[in-house]
Amino acid sequence: MMSMGWTWYVIALVALNILGCVWLLWWTARRRPGDPKPEDTLHTWDGDITEYNKPLPRWWINLFYLTIFFSIGYLFWYGGLGNIPGYSGWTSKGEHAKEKAVEDAKLEQTFKPYAGKAIDQLAKDPKALALGRSIFGNTCATCHGSSGQGAIGYPNLTDDIWHWGGSPERVLETVLDGREGIMPEWGTVLTGMGGPEAIDYTIAYVRTLSAPETLQNNYMAARGKKLYEGVCVACHGVDGKGNQDIGAPDLTDNYWLYGNSRESLYKTITEGRHGSMPAHRELLGETRVRLVAAYVWSLSHNQADTKASTSAK
Repeated sequence: MMSMGWTWYVIALVALNILGCVWLLWWTARRRPGDPKPEDTLHTWDGDITEYNKPLPRWWINLFYLTIFFSIGYLFWYGGLGNIPGYSGWTSKGEHAKEKAVEDAKLEQTFKPYAGKAIDQLAKDPKALALGRSIFGNTCATCHGSSGQGAIGYPNLTDDIWHWGGSPERVLETVLDGREGIMPEWGTVLTGMGGPEAIDYTIAYVRTLSAPETLQNNYMAARGKKLYEGVCVACHGVDGKGNQDIGAPDLTDNYWLYGNSRESLYKTITEGRHGSMPAHRELLGETRVRLVAAYVWSLSHNQADTKASTSAK
């Protein structure tokens, strides 16, 4: 919303421009004492090219005045003076809302057959998947990529690893209402418990969770195990399997959302992480969310079904 100060600034600019145009037309169209006659001229080139001083026809000048009157009428009817509305009440925002309502009504007819259907059932419908893929491309691909394979900090949707659960109901819940994944900062706590090398000890142990055989004769991991059991088990569990109810990742699957380098893990532990999945209930509506959730769910489960059928053969 424009402030009244800016509104008066716009009004002044518009008024000055209109008055300036009127004055300019009047000043240039009138004949003043001492002006040469229309047939007189002092401009001649090559002996036969003559420029006369004839004024524009009156009808031509009146057309310019007509455009000025039109602009005043336009401002009166449609507005254009800051926050002061026009007499018709028309606004570009209102016009956009009307057009959007019409198009949304058409879309609702397209999506109506899929309202309330289960995610796993929609995943078996080629037309529903095509609609879900289109919605995914417009809405979700910015973060998760056009193929759904994600990036650093954005989950891969094509595997069977789900921090918040991979059942149809949990996937739908994630897309509808969003998620907030928070890894607290534990650097100060851990160094207070185990000294300046505590972070590296913890990293060493966490890495053994996906390869338990490497824990044997591993001094740093053995030191880190005690630190892990004192701090990390609350979310990730004693066995490191995580907790899907709070979005705590499974540390045994060798999948690292933010990378598995020493630097990345060090930053995760010392500075924490905050991953945010926006809610799409208001943005897309429940039916469209169901379609995109079905497509997302199918990215991993259709592949799993294919592998199962292949192995069965």
